[in-house]
Amino acid sequence: MPGHAKAPPTVSDINVTPLVDVMLVLLIIFMVITPMLQKNVSVDLARTNNPRAMPDDDREDAIEVAITRDGKTYLKKNQISVDDITPKVRDLISGRLDKTVYIRADARAKYGDVTKAVDAVRAAGVEQLGLITTQVERPGLPPST
Repeated sequence: MPGHAKAPPTVSDINVTPLVDVMLVLLIIFMVITPMLQKNVSVDLARTNNPRAMPDDDREDAIEVAITRDGKTYLKKNQISVDDITPKVRDLISGRLDKTVYIRADARAKYGDVTKAVDAVRAAGVEQLGLITTQVERPGLPPST
């Protein structure tokens, strides 16, 4: 056996470099994709004791009007003036069976801005109007959905 080379000792450490590389790539992908997943304008919704469940407001084709605290109005994700809401909503609901429009108003938005938007939506011939709110958080009680 004098002619055989001796085998190198076995390494019992795990090489984590490829794992770290994959995790960093996944982190970057999630950081880029996550903002794109938000489908509506971010507003701090009003809190109520008994909100009514409106599961259809999460649908992809749901028509939403958002009013921010600084008085800006958005139809879906696009900023729009209050005067342009009526014709745009009328175009969106024409030919649809479900003529529901959802209003997402910031809790600190001016009451007058919200009523102008609601009046403009009603003038478009909307049959049902949904006001999106959140549940008041009560200590010791589980949040209801």
